[in-house]
Order: sequence, then structure tokens, then C-alpha cells
Amino acid sequence: MRTYEGQRAAVVGGSIGGLTAALLLRRLGFTVDVYERTPTQLDNRGGGIVLQPVTARWFEECSDRSVTELCTTTRRVRYLGPDDAVLHDDEAVWRYSSWGTLYRALLGDFGTERYHLGEHCSGFGQDEDRVELRFTTGRVEHAELVVFADGISSPARRAMFPQVQREYAGYVGWRGTVPEGRLSSGAWELVQDSLTYGVAPGTHMVLYPIPGPDGSVAEGERLMNYVWYRNVEAGAAWQELATDVGGFVGEVSVHPGRVQQRFVDELREAAGRVLPRAMAEVVLATEQPYLQTVADVRVPAMADGRIALIGDAAFAARPHAAAGTAKAADDAWTLHDHLAGGDGDVAAALRGWEPAQLALGNRLVDRVIEMGSRSQTEGTWVPGDPALRFGLYGPGV
Repeated sequence: MRTYEGQRAAVVGGSIGGLTAALLLRRLGFTVDVYERTPTQLDNRGGGIVLQPVTARWFEECSDRSVTELCTTTRRVRYLGPDDAVLHDDEAVWRYSSWGTLYRALLGDFGTERYHLGEHCSGFGQDEDRVELRFTTGRVEHAELVVFADGISSPARRAMFPQVQREYAGYVGWRGTVPEGRLSSGAWELVQDSLTYGVAPGTHMVLYPIPGPDGSVAEGERLMNYVWYRNVEAGAAWQELATDVGGFVGEVSVHPGRVQQRFVDELREAAGRVLPRAMAEVVLATEQPYLQTVADVRVPAMADGRIALIGDAAFAARPHAAAGTAKAADDAWTLHDHLAGGDGDVAAALRGWEPAQLALGNRLVDRVIEMGSRSQTEGTWVPGDPALRFGLYGPGV
């Protein structure tokens, strides 16, 4: 395996994808620094994550942490209809974690010595030998390799591809978590061991258990996590919904506690009217539901000289395949493999890595657009259809 002792790598973006990349680059001998623009640790951000195999790979192969400490498991896929009628039920094992649980575990493995908070990269440039990064704090850094993992609003992507814009899907995802102990016994029996879907005309919801706030995966201490997709017209209707209580328009999301109360009230009223009872119960029990604007992003390139874009900084796909964190992890692992198998030429390794990742990103976006269209506009989502299953590389994989 090629090693890169004596060379520096910089990762811009300290979330799950960035930390995975940083850990893997350090295995290759790079001295790795991570630069996160947020001034405080990201511990409490985000909700549930479907733990695809590539997302768990670091813990399966490299970490002292067992993946079983970090995830919950269900053994069935179940679709509910009106009055909690079971429309489809099948055996299928899925694992889940939470954003905070994975973040804490990855940061624990990487450490905080070279994890720099409050560092917003505002500019960069490169020559044949290295990349220069410029930060709003006045900091200037140089590295032989830079990985931008700075998320769906990536400033690096905007600088590299100013023509690339997020494409609004025409609907939002309402999200929330509820301690499983708050559910009635009837609802608990229906959803506790399943990946549960609720389907109605022009909408659908997915529900599954994740680790509790402290990372506990013990039954009774977990959270029920959901996403409920609801159509909202582009333009004035979306902008009004996305305007938080302080008047700020959340282009990507409106955080818990920041959604206007009238929209929360309408959500709860609609839940009782539209959703299966068990799933409506979860929505009604959510103290602070929040929302995500569903959108797609594609880039024409992921590598430029010694610079790589990974994860949502490159391709952001609607959540229907539950593959966002998996795509970031796959980008990081395949980058590791190309560097490890190369001759030490970083730019050449990136050129070899890029084509397959571009193809994977485009296939994923194509697939989730089709999944979203079937559920939210066409009304052709059929409970149990295997084409609609989670997976980065294809349905179920």
C-alpha cells in the first residue's frame, strides 16, 4: 500500500463524511487536519440515519468501537394504510443510527487535536505541488491534498461550479423524533421492529427506531425517527413555510424550535386526517418538528488537480434511498483505495477515482427522483415494490 508520510491533507467540513475521509487519509500516512466552519461541535445536529454497509465499514474494519454499540436494528418492512391496516409485510433487516451517535464515534476515533472549529474556508487556489486554503479568521494553510466535504451548501462547490444550483423537488420532509416509551401499546406493536411506511395520495412517511439522545440502543431508551414528505409549491408557498420565527429563510432546513407555530399546528391537524393512526400518533407526540427542503444537486466534476469534492458537496440526493451518508463514505473509501494503489501522484489518483464516483452520484440522483415522483406526484408507489427499497448502489444494496 502506498504511503504518504510527510505530506499534508486538509479536509474542509467536519461532519460524518469529512471525518470518515480524514480517518482514512490518516491511515495512508498523511498528516490530516479537519476544518469545520461551525464554532461548536456538531453533536446535536440531525436525526436518524439508515446505516448502510459502507457507512458502517470504518467501525467494522478499523475502529475499536463495535458497530453494534452504535445502531438499532429492525427485521421487517411494513406498510400501513388507513386505520393501521397492514398493506404489506416482509422480512428485511435494516440497521439505523443517529447523526449525533456516528459523529461522536468518528470524532472520538479522530481526536480533537487536529479538528479545528470556527474555521470557514473563504478561498483557495493551487499549483502543481500543493493547495492553499484561506480562512475568514486570517488563517492560511497548505496541503498536498484537499478534500471538500462541506455539505449541501458547499462554498467550495459554488466557487468551482457557480452554474450549479440545488433543484427543488416540489416537497419538503417534516422530521422529528419521539421517545419510544411515549407510544401507545398498539402503536408500539406495529412499528417497534419494522421499517414502517405510511402511504396516502400525494404523500408518504417513513418511520424507524434510532439510538436515544445519549446513544443508548437499549429497548425503551431509543427514539422513533420519521420523515413525512409533503408537497409544497415552489415560490411563495415554499418561502413562507421556510421562513423561521426570526424571519430567516432556511434554504436547506428550518431547525427544531424555529418553525412557525401555525405550520406546526397544521402539520398536527393533517397527521390525524391523513396518516395511519400509529404514525399520526408519533407526529402528534413530537414536541418540536422541523423541516428539510428536499432538493437535488449534481456536479460535472469531483476532482480538480489536488482537490476533491465528496458527499453532499458533490451530489445531494433526495433521502428516499437513505444513501446520503453512504455516498459520502463510499467517496471516502474509494478515494483511499485509489491513493493507496497509486504511485504517489495525488492528482493522478484523483483523476482515476473521479469517473466511477460521478457515475454513481448520477445514478443515485436519477433513482431518487423516480422514487419521489412515484410517491408524491404520480401516485404509482406500490407497497412492497422492491424497486423502492433503500440502497446506495441499487434497491436493497
